[in-house]
Amino acid sequence: MADLDGTKQEKKDKEYYTDLPQESPGYFLKGSHQYDWGLKNRLAKVFNPKNGRTIMLAFDHGYFQGPTTGLERVDQTILPLEPYCDCLMLTRGIQRAVIPASTQKAIALRASGGTSMARPEYLSDEVLACSIEEAVRLNASVLAVQVFIGSEHEKATIKNMTTLIDEANRYGIAVMGVVAVGTSMERTPKYFRLATRIMAELGCHLVKCYHTDEEFDTITSCCPVPIVIAGGKKRPELDALKMAYYACEQGASGVDMGRNIFQSDAPVAMMRAVRGVVHEGLKPEEGYQMYQDLKAQETEAAPATA
Repeated sequence: MADLDGTKQEKKDKEYYTDLPQESPGYFLKGSHQYDWGLKNRLAKVFNPKNGRTIMLAFDHGYFQGPTTGLERVDQTILPLEPYCDCLMLTRGIQRAVIPASTQKAIALRASGGTSMARPEYLSDEVLACSIEEAVRLNASVLAVQVFIGSEHEKATIKNMTTLIDEANRYGIAVMGVVAVGTSMERTPKYFRLATRIMAELGCHLVKCYHTDEEFDTITSCCPVPIVIAGGKKRPELDALKMAYYACEQGASGVDMGRNIFQSDAPVAMMRAVRGVVHEGLKPEEGYQMYQDLKAQETEAAPATA
């Protein structure tokens, strides 16, 4: 009988060894030291080799939400943020239509889709929506696939993921499993330990999930590949900076943040503050002070209206 969290058959407490980092001999990124050269090179474009962290800027929301608030005109709202992130997480349509081919940022390409907010009850019924040949043409470093653990379509979305991993491995492209959380699924450490570990066991090179207020270090510790946290819904700037800081302190390898940046009152200032917290060692309060200072500078520099 498999060992299940919380069952009466459990004979001893679980040990997550949260104080012992997983070793990756000869390479800077957790769980990635035995990959081929090309895949490691792509991951080194996503994650900063100096600290093993990344700031992924997520603006792929339109693939099921349409023109999300703050993304009505991607050319106006996202391009000013591009210099301050490490990786752009987007759809192939936006990449071709808006993102300059001269960008030096890594590309994380949304590879699953097929449903929309018009029928939210079917959101977990996704398919693969981008071929591996298309990913190669677009020079993607990462392919993102949504996985709905515990949903009606769990098996189908896991199959999407494993099919994509098999195809991506042929070309040295990383696959990021995205833990999808619906109304029927828990946002608990137990759930995220289950979902992230399943994805890693089945071959994902990195995983995206939400931060939890408790036991987040157990989630990162028992997942053998890097975890980046989703920003989730818009929250006050200081709260978002605290989330990014504590997630990294508790073992996350960075953030994949969208609405907490592009829906901020001062998106560029917030983008730079997040960078300060994730890459430059700022405490959340110091990052928030940076945000306020930069926001004030932007206000002073803005042209006066008649």
